[in-house]
Amino acid sequence: MSGLALEIQNLESWYGESHILHGVNFAVKEGELVTLLGRNGAGRSTILKTILGLTSKRAGSIKVLGNETIHLPSYQIARLGVGYCPEERGIFASLSTEENLLLLPEIAPGGMGLDDIYAMFPNLYERRHSPGTRLSGGEQQMLAMARILRTGAKLLLLDEITEGLAPVIVQKLGEVVAGLRDRGFTIVLVEQNFRFAAPLADRHYVVEHGRVVEVVNRSELADKATLLNEYLGV
Repeated sequence: MSGLALEIQNLESWYGESHILHGVNFAVKEGELVTLLGRNGAGRSTILKTILGLTSKRAGSIKVLGNETIHLPSYQIARLGVGYCPEERGIFASLSTEENLLLLPEIAPGGMGLDDIYAMFPNLYERRHSPGTRLSGGEQQMLAMARILRTGAKLLLLDEITEGLAPVIVQKLGEVVAGLRDRGFTIVLVEQNFRFAAPLADRHYVVEHGRVVEVVNRSELADKATLLNEYLGV
């Protein structure tokens, strides 16, 4: 039986004086893919940022591979093998695709080499000498994901990776995410596109008003479709 890659208990989080998370609880086994579903403003992206210590204050318990991280600085959390792909992508626009890939440090052994990255993302190989400013939105998203695979991270936090992208790119990203899951990566996916997320995830956590209000396993999707529609409006 797989150990827990991530265990969150009674998690609270603040941006300044704004109290965003109100006792979040969930757990992810090694090798699982779970989603955080919910409407905009529900607190899903804040959960990812709080895991990494990127909010002004947090309380509760966050264990990454058994290590309590609630009081650790962000760089130490990352070195436990956590990779974060933010919604805004955060690539270095003035650097080429390949320079972006080579820039990040190794935080854990086993990071993918360039050959593996280019096999997974053929578009990036074709654009390896292009600066970030000349990449399409889909190519920028591929680059943002590819960078964290270079670092050796095994727990991937992916925030709204399909937002604003063409269907053909969304399909490609779905293939990539499924491939990463099959390679043994643990993935927490914040996603608005339920049709994208539904076939990928082992389990869905519905977030509302800074709390997890419903847990839906893959086998329960059909039975809980009406409930999900009420929460998500899908």
